[in-house]
Amino acid sequence: MKTLIVTAHPDQDSLTLGVARLLQEALHPGDVELADLAAEGFDPRFTMADRDHYRGDGAAPADVTREQRRLDEADHLVLVFPVYWWSMPALLKGWIDRVFVNGWAFEIDPTGGTRRTLGRLTVHLLPVAGDALGTYERHGYEQALRTQIEHGIVDYCGAQRGAVAFVHESERDDDAARQAAVEDAVDRIARAVQGTGR
Repeated sequence: MKTLIVTAHPDQDSLTLGVARLLQEALHPGDVELADLAAEGFDPRFTMADRDHYRGDGAAPADVTREQRRLDEADHLVLVFPVYWWSMPALLKGWIDRVFVNGWAFEIDPTGGTRRTLGRLTVHLLPVAGDALGTYERHGYEQALRTQIEHGIVDYCGAQRGAVAFVHESERDDDAARQAAVEDAVDRIARAVQGTGR
């Protein structure tokens, strides 16, 4: 069983990358890979080459093929990301836009409808949020984010919904409370990936 952790934050000292690394450690000695999209220089822009490929008029760009191969080898995908404007960062969204495309993540048949092709993959979410849980509940932010990602992406591609573990109040001054929240989120995702809890 292989796990691919994908994260998108430009600061190598960020809490988001720290959380991703802690999760990577928690999943050892299992087969786990950490894909740091910012450090790797992934280009999130959906170009005409991407559009042509989506339409079936050209080959997938090499960087997209590389990412699809990574995912083909994975049983679990964990997205670890900072919440920007109640959603994922543009870098991560661009990765999904370019990689999860027609002909790989799903297939559109004009006569038979959409065939979803990622049923072997379980997708877990570990968002790092600045606001408190109460704010998310009061305004429906968590449900909106989960609907967008779980229903709009995971379900559409036929993948399985995994665990969701937010780290709330990530910018709080209380280091001990923040560390406890991080450890709880990492533990919940690790147990879900390892099949010992959800």
